[in-house]
Amino acid sequence: MSFYPTDKIALFIDGANLYSAAKALNFDIDYRKLLDEFRKRGILLRAYYYTALVEGDDYSPIRPLVDWLDYNGFALITKTAKEYTDAQGRKRWRGDMDIEIACDMMEIAEHADHLVLFSGDGDFRRLIEAVQRKGCRVTVVSTVKSQPPMTSDELRRQADTFVDLADLASVVGRPRQQPANTRNEEFED
Repeated sequence: MSFYPTDKIALFIDGANLYSAAKALNFDIDYRKLLDEFRKRGILLRAYYYTALVEGDDYSPIRPLVDWLDYNGFALITKTAKEYTDAQGRKRWRGDMDIEIACDMMEIAEHADHLVLFSGDGDFRRLIEAVQRKGCRVTVVSTVKSQPPMTSDELRRQADTFVDLADLASVVGRPRQQPANTRNEEFED
């Protein structure tokens, strides 16, 4: 990743997308290490983390992570997930955070030099193009080393730099814990 020491950096983490990519690569993200890594690379303005939450759950497996992030330097953006039943009759949740990411990225683009998007969602290609026109460099972090690849080719081509999450595993990862089925696995954008 090419950063300048004076770069004003903002991170945009699509929680469900990053979780799925790391899971496909068989490791978990250590969010403390992730923050530390980007603080070394420039002036970290913000680290946004986006996720949908299931409302009314007595216990949500993602709640401890969300609480930790909220108290440890991340700007947490959440919304209530929508429940639906898939074609196989399974209960699922939908929690698309694309608009929230797009709005925040456009707002901070005037104050930042380098934006880092942790998502492989091809819907962000046009957003990246727009913030590049405002003068920001954009790095996309996702993976093509999983089966299937977790990032779109259009997104990779639009970014100034693409970093495969697999190449960051030793820097921001830890061995994967095998918890009971978590709701995060069931979210769809």
